[in-house]
Amino acid sequence: MPDARALVVMGVSGSGKSTIAEKLAARLDWAFADGDSFHPACNVAKMSAGHPLSDEDRWPWLQAIADEIDRVIDAGGHVVVACSALKRAYRDVLVHGRDDVRIVYLDGSPELIASRMAARKGHFMPPGLLDSQFATLQPPGADENPIAVSIDASVEAIIDAILAQIPNRKIS
Repeated sequence: MPDARALVVMGVSGSGKSTIAEKLAARLDWAFADGDSFHPACNVAKMSAGHPLSDEDRWPWLQAIADEIDRVIDAGGHVVVACSALKRAYRDVLVHGRDDVRIVYLDGSPELIASRMAARKGHFMPPGLLDSQFATLQPPGADENPIAVSIDASVEAIIDAILAQIPNRKIS
């Protein structure tokens, strides 16, 4: 397997994607991109109003993230991206056949994630949409060669578990 140039940290809302991805990027000395920042305003407004996004809402958002991954890699860099990427079809847009992009799946129980969501403040994703997130979730299959980690641990332990599954990782 070629060296990873991009890691897409995925999972349902409240699984810790942004926190883990940002700290993982810092440990690797790679760039960090939060997928939420690529949402158009209409998507944020829809989610803030408590309405789940449709696939039609998601395609331009996913393509913008895929374009950013390509831009960073094509410029010779490395990037860690936080993105829900709940369905296989979404991950296919992000990876689009590249063997230097790896999926990192943050796996947690609905109960654990609901408790985390209840405790956080100021996020546009309301806890009421968690059920729709789990209904949409298609955990990555073995053919996607995912890095799967349980989120029932400290941030540092989760990052250590991710790094242990990246063979021949290159730290910039």
